[in-house]
Amino acid sequence: MTDAISTQILLASRPTGWPTQDNFTTVKRELADLKAGEVRVRNEFVSVDPYMRGRMNDTRSYIPSFQIGEQILGGAIGRVVLSADEALPEGTLVSHQHGWSDLVQAEAASFKAVPDLPGVPSSLRLHILGMTGLTAYVGLSHIANLEAGDTVFISGAAGAVGTAAGQIAKLMGAKRVIGSAGSAEKVELLTSKYGYDTAFNYKDGDVRGQLAAAAPEGIDVYFDNVGGDHLEAALASFNDGGRAALCGAISSYNTSEVPAGPNNMTNMVTRGLKMQGFTLSNYLFLSPEFGERMGQWFAEGKIAYDETIVEGIENTVDAFLDMMRGANTGKMLVRI
Repeated sequence: MTDAISTQILLASRPTGWPTQDNFTTVKRELADLKAGEVRVRNEFVSVDPYMRGRMNDTRSYIPSFQIGEQILGGAIGRVVLSADEALPEGTLVSHQHGWSDLVQAEAASFKAVPDLPGVPSSLRLHILGMTGLTAYVGLSHIANLEAGDTVFISGAAGAVGTAAGQIAKLMGAKRVIGSAGSAEKVELLTSKYGYDTAFNYKDGDVRGQLAAAAPEGIDVYFDNVGGDHLEAALASFNDGGRAALCGAISSYNTSEVPAGPNNMTNMVTRGLKMQGFTLSNYLFLSPEFGERMGQWFAEGKIAYDETIVEGIENTVDAFLDMMRGANTGKMLVRI
C-alpha cells in the first residue's frame, strides 16, 4: 500500500427501506500527481450522520442526492500530507466534506484549516465544536428563539445533536430540559452527564403520556430530531406560544410507506404555535457567534461529550447502519 492509494466507499444502489451492505461498495483508487493548488489529506476521522440516509434517495431535497457509483460525501477531518498550495502546508489540520475515504485529494479551497488545540481531540471538530454543536445552537437560539425560563423538550436526546442541545439549552437559561432516548442506560446518562432535568425511554411506549408526565406544566420549546409520535407528543404538551425547531425526522427515514402525520395539528392554531424546519447550510453565518460562545463554555469545562468510535475505513458502512439503529451514544465516528 502506498501513500497514493485511496480507499473509498461508494453508493452502489438506492436503498428501499433500511439500507444494507449491498447498497454500498468499496474501491481502491490510485491518486494522480498533485496539480497546482491541490492538497492530499489523510483523514483521521470521518462522520456518519442521519441526513446521509436522505441523500441516498433520488428525491428533491435541500442538498443534492448521492449518485450511484460515486463516493458518499460528508464531514471528515485529517491532515495535509502533500501540498501544492502554500496556504495549506503539510501537517495542517483540516476539515472538509469529501466524505468516506481514508485519503482524499482535491483543490485546497475545498478544505478548511482548523487550529490544533492542546489536549483536544481532532474528532471534536466533527461534533460538539463543529457542525453538530452549531446545529443545536442554531435550532435553539435562532429557530426556536429559546428564552430564559423556558421548558424545553429534545427528542433523540442521546445522539450527537441531542447531547449538545440539552447542554446548550441549559447554558442559555432554560428552566427545565426534558429528553427522550432509546434505552434505560441512555436515559440515565442524559440526567447524570448532560444536564437534563428528566428523561424517558420512548421504547416504553406512549410518548405523549410520558412527555405529559415529565412536563406537567407544559413545554415552551421543542427541538425535533425524530418526528412522528414525538412531534405529536410535543404538539399535545405545548403551552400557548410554543416554538418548535424541526431538525430531523429519523423515525421516517427508513420506512417504505408514507408515514402518518400528527393527529393534533389544530393545536398550532388554537395555541398560537410556531413550527419551523431548518437546514444548517442556511445559517453558517452564525459560525463565528457559535464558535465564540462554545469556545468559552468548553474552556470553562461546562461541555460534556461522548463518542462512539468504530475503527477502520472498511467498517464505515457498519458504523452508519448501527448509528441509524441508535447504537451510538453521542457522536458516531470512524477512526481511520
